[in-house]
Amino acid sequence: MSARCVVIIDTSILCVWLKVPGLETCGPDANRWNFSRVSREIDAAIQCGHTLVLPLATLIESGNHIAHAPHQRVETARRLTELIGKSADQETPWAAFTDQSELWAPDNLKRLASDWPDMAARKLGIGDATFWDVARYYDKMGCEVELLAGDARLAGYQPSPRPPSPRRRSRRS
Repeated sequence: MSARCVVIIDTSILCVWLKVPGLETCGPDANRWNFSRVSREIDAAIQCGHTLVLPLATLIESGNHIAHAPHQRVETARRLTELIGKSADQETPWAAFTDQSELWAPDNLKRLASDWPDMAARKLGIGDATFWDVARYYDKMGCEVELLAGDARLAGYQPSPRPPSPRRRSRRS
């Protein structure tokens, strides 16, 4: 049996998928993401039975982008709130937000507060830092983690794939 595979979606990818006005593409020219590409990736993950994860920072940042969009704010906000509801209800393929609640415990917040100023000096936002925390959390749980990120720095954190489990040999009498 293989490990549960989770696909963690970053803000730029979610904005493209939701068709947030002004944010219809992301990524560098050599690795451009548009709605068609994002949809294919997400559809493929769903077809493979993967769990989709929306980090809290992704929701907050995407919501901010939607609120500042030049038009279609209400329609786009409704698409985001639909995903929030599916995650809250643990509707397949969405992971529940409660899976991430441990990341917001006092000790983890203190660690983030301690670590983040050095990250900020390297131009790493606090949302990005928590995105990595979500990836590490699922990796430590034994999940295969795939990062769906338009930002090369975020995508570069991709945890190493797990070696395949040894197969049991069947005994023959």
